[in-house]
Amino acid sequence: MAQVLEFKLPDLGEGLTEAEIVRWLVEVGDVVAIDQPVVEVETAKAMVEVPCPYGGVVTARYGEEGTELPVGSPLLTVAVGAPASDVEAETEGSGNVLVGYGTGAPPARRRRVRRMAADVVTSVADAPAPAPAPATPQASGRDDGPVPVISPLVRRLARENGLELRELTGSGRDGLILRADVEQALRAAAAQEAIAQEATLLPPATLPDPTAQPTPPAPRTTPALPTDGVTRTPLRGIRGAVADKLSRSRREIPDATCWVDADATELMRARAAMNAAGGPKISVLALLARICTAALARFPELNSSVDMEAREIVRFDRVHLGFAAQTERGLVVPVVRDAQARDAEALSAEFGRLTEAARTGTLTPGDLTGGTFTLNNYGVFGVDGSTPIINHPEAAMLGVGRIVPKPWVHEGELAVRQVVQLSLTFDHRVCDGGTAGGFLRYVADCVEQPAVLLRNL
Repeated sequence: MAQVLEFKLPDLGEGLTEAEIVRWLVEVGDVVAIDQPVVEVETAKAMVEVPCPYGGVVTARYGEEGTELPVGSPLLTVAVGAPASDVEAETEGSGNVLVGYGTGAPPARRRRVRRMAADVVTSVADAPAPAPAPATPQASGRDDGPVPVISPLVRRLARENGLELRELTGSGRDGLILRADVEQALRAAAAQEAIAQEATLLPPATLPDPTAQPTPPAPRTTPALPTDGVTRTPLRGIRGAVADKLSRSRREIPDATCWVDADATELMRARAAMNAAGGPKISVLALLARICTAALARFPELNSSVDMEAREIVRFDRVHLGFAAQTERGLVVPVVRDAQARDAEALSAEFGRLTEAARTGTLTPGDLTGGTFTLNNYGVFGVDGSTPIINHPEAAMLGVGRIVPKPWVHEGELAVRQVVQLSLTFDHRVCDGGTAGGFLRYVADCVEQPAVLLRNL
């Protein structure tokens, strides 16, 4: 008889706690092989195809396309040991699992089965449902069972804030404790502490009377939001991740911005000469990236991050350069690893690869994390300037406007030159204005006179 195994949404890494079902790749009754992708999901980081560690017949799917599921929720069930054709199949998991996820399937021998997939689905549907697993004790304070937590981020968040997970009741499926549960408990604890502190500051005569009738709330003084002709869009997926990260950046980072106009005529001439020589084309973004890495070598304070818990500035030896890319699903920031070790040609190739992956939605979570500095070319939108928001937890971002012909004093005479505005937003905790200004001025000098870059290589 076929053994029915439940495949749950695995931990996709990078602290992600949920994912949205974008497209099912299998139907109920389909035969799947071990490690065959069965569903395409969208996380806050990227689109991911999730492989099933079991081989057999799909007997059930959980969740329609567009449904958002927390990590640990069932995705589908598979009847193993009963393929549709007379072939051998293993009922044990493949072991090729995603981050933080283990199949947990018991080892089993190979067997030959000659039943059709439809028969397996029918027999599973007619079989009695398995008894539910015993609920994990909650709020008992006793170590008498495992805590229903899957995400390492949730465990770390609770541990760093001294929160006992056994005292929480999870809102996820089967009592799974989610990040939202931990954050709600922390907010409740902070509110109770604030009330207690306020009470200790009140004189006895002003303490609230517990027998007094509650005071009715004051009438609303601001108009309510209109209800007619309103469209509400959930902040989730990439859009939600962008909202969270930008809000956190503005909330935690004391940023400042400086900017300068630069004559990019010589840089554009140098690029044209490089491309005329044959070989792969060099992009403007690659040249600007090469200038950035050279500038960061001279001003390494800006290739850093701030660890407020340890009260330390963390400086990085290597430059993992992020660049902003606009896609149909929203803004993403792919990362070029070890950008300081790449020449302009290699940078162009990597920018092209990551841009195409962003366009097609095939960026992996690893492509979108680990940046140490970001280059934002908003000139592609036809604008001259901007004040970029730092890509938390980085310490700086260089913004580049459009390169357009403008009147410019060149060698003492008024001329039409290719002018670009450069802006640098930086974390004032890692450096002062002198360092930020020195970095930006060096970038501008390299843009105006590319020989400056060659002289310092």
